[in-house]
Amino acid sequence: MTKDERLDRQLAFVLEIDRLKQVRRQTLLTDRSRQENATEHSWHMAVMAILLAENARQEDLDLLRVLQMLVIHDIVEIDAGDTFCYDDEGRRDQRQREEAAADRIFGLLPEDQGAHIRALWEEFEARETPEARFAAALDRLQPLLHNFTTAGLQWRIHGVTREKVIERNGVMKDGAPDLWRRARALIDEAVEKKHLSR
Repeated sequence: MTKDERLDRQLAFVLEIDRLKQVRRQTLLTDRSRQENATEHSWHMAVMAILLAENARQEDLDLLRVLQMLVIHDIVEIDAGDTFCYDDEGRRDQRQREEAAADRIFGLLPEDQGAHIRALWEEFEARETPEARFAAALDRLQPLLHNFTTAGLQWRIHGVTREKVIERNGVMKDGAPDLWRRARALIDEAVEKKHLSR
């Protein structure tokens, strides 16, 4: 592959991922004006990673690797769409949809870069490394903070219960126990305020 061909493939990927800005998530902006898009979600978590890294379970975390995972992990939603985390029906074929999306979208890149990005996505999904566990903790915390701040509006609309929120977000304790303790306190407060049903 020539240098120009490599650059063509990189730029094709860059233009393709612009479509992530069109993927709407269930999470509301904190002012409740609209749903956030997937790129806003990724940016928000990247900033959270920089600020909250000291709360990671592992002290010598590779923060660059965490940031890379956070900014690429939702790219597959360009094809697969955003699957609401409390939608049991939609989650049944989520992995298959996302695998097909990863094949196509990461396949746009030169082979070495496509393999690298795919490996980061797989690492995030597997949650087996300290970096992936911390990234996953932030991926859970960000929408929880939004739901809490918006008085549980999306939780209430979708009939989400405390048990479901704890089940979904419990993985936070593996990557950031202090953040999980804070999240549990917010969940309990949301129940007390009737923003989240028991």
